[in-house]
Amino acid sequence: MSRLFESWSLNDLRMPNRIVIAPMCQYSATEGSATDWHMIHLGHLALSGAGLMILEATSVSARGRISSQDLGLYSHENEAALARVLGAIRAYSPIALAIQLSHAGRKASSQAPWNGGAQIAADEPGGWTTEAPSAVPHADGEGAPMALDAGGLRRVRDDFVEATHRAARLGFDGIEVHGAHGYLLHQFLSPIANKRDDAYGGSLENRMRFPLEVFDAVRAAFPAEKPVWMRISATDWVPGGWDIEGTVALSHALKARGCAAIHVTTGGVSPAQAIKLGPGYQVPYAQKVKAEVGLPTMAVGLITEPEQAEAIIANGEADAVSLARAMLYDPRWPWHAAAKLGAHVLAPKQYWRSQPREHKELFDGVNFGQR
Repeated sequence: MSRLFESWSLNDLRMPNRIVIAPMCQYSATEGSATDWHMIHLGHLALSGAGLMILEATSVSARGRISSQDLGLYSHENEAALARVLGAIRAYSPIALAIQLSHAGRKASSQAPWNGGAQIAADEPGGWTTEAPSAVPHADGEGAPMALDAGGLRRVRDDFVEATHRAARLGFDGIEVHGAHGYLLHQFLSPIANKRDDAYGGSLENRMRFPLEVFDAVRAAFPAEKPVWMRISATDWVPGGWDIEGTVALSHALKARGCAAIHVTTGGVSPAQAIKLGPGYQVPYAQKVKAEVGLPTMAVGLITEPEQAEAIIANGEADAVSLARAMLYDPRWPWHAAAKLGAHVLAPKQYWRSQPREHKELFDGVNFGQR
């Protein structure tokens, strides 16, 4: 029996397999609100047969967006637009839905990737002043962000809480707090971005303080039976930056606070990163967190083949595999993985007739005859 297609649970959320659709920014929102693109994009991924889909990095404030086209959950209009998209998905798909709540920090006010991705200066059209732990720009030539003072920290925490209340009203099954890829919470963690000399900077304990405060606030504001977890970059890939030892320490602290899982990725806080790419290159970090902390982990990063994903689960390297680009390239990846691994997958009845003759038992509950 395929281990990849075994069910698993986070708190009271039970999923039919261990395939996760990772959050992927679309840069296609209007003033933070989901558009018809999100209806099409999320709708077809929801029919993939994956057990869990995590919506893209969703900003908790307008100034926390990576770009002006980022998805947000900071207004009634944002909430209503997402409700429309989620309603359509739930009418046709049983997939579990989570949302990734985020603040971009000093990496905000940027162009969409297909326009180059460069930061837009605060005095240029479409730009704004960013905020961060310290007044240290992300890259040479960029404007320095505003260092968050005590009032700013309270405001950001409150923004996360308000977005959490909106997520709860929308009926999301889980929340992922974005603490990775060089965005605000990761900036607090990394000595590269955090140069503070107060209770939120310096020692490891101090640098973890604000991300943990945000997690606590989100966890308290979301229904207790539903899972909340964090995505963490396990290393900055820069000497003297955030590393796996800090990740393990943070994961222990999160576990003590009721964190349901750790979604393990890497990098993003510095253009100086030197990433060593290769198939499954981030999986060892997920394995270490799982082994040393005991929390469920989701592994991501160049996981592209069903047999590769199966081995990660079967060998106990992670509890789930998270797919991003591979899922965009092949939105039916779970179907094809089930066919290769001799497993079953959920599919809408409108598609049952597509089942290949050599895989008559591929779709769960299917006994489809055609005249």
